Amino acid sequence: MKHGGSIGTALLMSALLIALPGCQKQEGPAEQAGKEMDKAVEKAGQQIEKAGGAIQDAAKGDKQ
Repeated sequence: MKHGGSIGTALLMSALLIALPGCQKQEGPAEQAGKEMDKAVEKAGQQIEKAGGAIQDAAKGDKQ
């Protein structure tokens, strides 16, 4: 009798795991655009940091 309960529990867990991905929310076009904007802003920030570092390096070279 214990095997029947274990098998039933295993089947129930399998069914829940299979159904779970179907509940996930799909991204809309606005969310995708927002993610792309986030990436662009992050890249721009990295470029600004690089430029700032180059300016600091150039300023240090002028002082010496």
